[in-house]
Amino acid sequence: MRGGPSVLGIVLAGGAGKRLMPLTADRAKPAVTFGGTYRLVDFVLSNLVNGDILRICVLTQYKSHSLDRHVSTTWRMSGLLGNYVTPVPAQQRLGPRWYLGSADAILQSLNLVHDEQPQHVAVFGADHVYRMDPRQMLEQHVESGAGVTVAGIRVPRADARQFGVITPARDGTLVERFLEKPQDPPGLPGAPHQVYASMGNYIFTTKALVDALRQDAEDEESAHDMGGSILPMLTERGLAQVYDFDGNHVPGETARDHGYWRDVGTLDAYYEAHMDLISDQPVFNLDNRCWPIYTHPGQLPPAKFCAGGIAGESVVSPGCVIRGQVTRSVLSPGVTVEEGAVVQGSVLHDNVRVGRGAVVRGAVLDKNVDVPPGATVGVNPERDAELYTVSRAGVIALGKGQRVPE
Repeated sequence: MRGGPSVLGIVLAGGAGKRLMPLTADRAKPAVTFGGTYRLVDFVLSNLVNGDILRICVLTQYKSHSLDRHVSTTWRMSGLLGNYVTPVPAQQRLGPRWYLGSADAILQSLNLVHDEQPQHVAVFGADHVYRMDPRQMLEQHVESGAGVTVAGIRVPRADARQFGVITPARDGTLVERFLEKPQDPPGLPGAPHQVYASMGNYIFTTKALVDALRQDAEDEESAHDMGGSILPMLTERGLAQVYDFDGNHVPGETARDHGYWRDVGTLDAYYEAHMDLISDQPVFNLDNRCWPIYTHPGQLPPAKFCAGGIAGESVVSPGCVIRGQVTRSVLSPGVTVEEGAVVQGSVLHDNVRVGRGAVVRGAVLDKNVDVPPGATVGVNPERDAELYTVSRAGVIALGKGQRVPE
């Protein structure tokens, strides 16, 4: 950070993302398309870069080709100033093995920390949708003298099983307990039906991080996970503090999208987050030019609406050609909706084609899916269940290039 403490950003982008299948059948979860033109990894990288953390390593592992390519071709920083965003694949520096967990991923990549010699290390997850100014979290971290500061957000207690849960001490900032995906966590004082969920974003002093990773590596019983191993360790030592995400403010935010954060780790969450984008006053506003989300725009012409083609409450990307009717949907670049076709409440990835008279409802179609003329997706639940992946809430998902019967 210019004029402040030196910070190295480490983005954990190595997860397999099995709960997002079939969208992750051929790519890492952080490389999944979101919001038309973005990849999930673009949100964390944009937050770090907007917050002046300009030296960032993206740790990758599973099915990483499209993620590596996206980061390499999109996130080009000024070499003159020594800034960079670089993908770092698993290198097996400590032996012939893959990462054992997120903590082991950083342990095996400590050469990156030793090369930069930062005062602090920001370890952020790669697959959440949100805006956050990390400088505000860093300021609290430095002032507190904590070994680690973890970003927390209030969520319903009923959802606690999905997250690491932070129990703050009476002062409201010291972490008293850190429970990884607990079955029955205690509620917050004054709000018994809520808990502090970990956002998967941590800022460490370099010494606290390195010492904890080395001690964890010697524990053969450890899961070698940041949330399951490192945070409980530092909590027991009294070195962990919580940062309340509700106190984070970014330029250009509205009262409606302040504090927005979504873990899109399931098909239903992924779909619902897209539906948050499409209204006139969206729950999450992509058009915040004071805190932009960056990506590579591609070389495509503007979207084209032909005679009879309409789109209402929808996000339509460049290169789309609309001859049919689109409502409450998100269309990635190069989508074609032919005459008489109907697309409702759906998410269509790059180069999807919906043929003449076809109907697509409540679906997520990965890139290069071709819906033949007159075919339907999302109209016949029993037939859809036989042919496609269907989520608990009934969202229909088709993988990359999956065939749709005529």
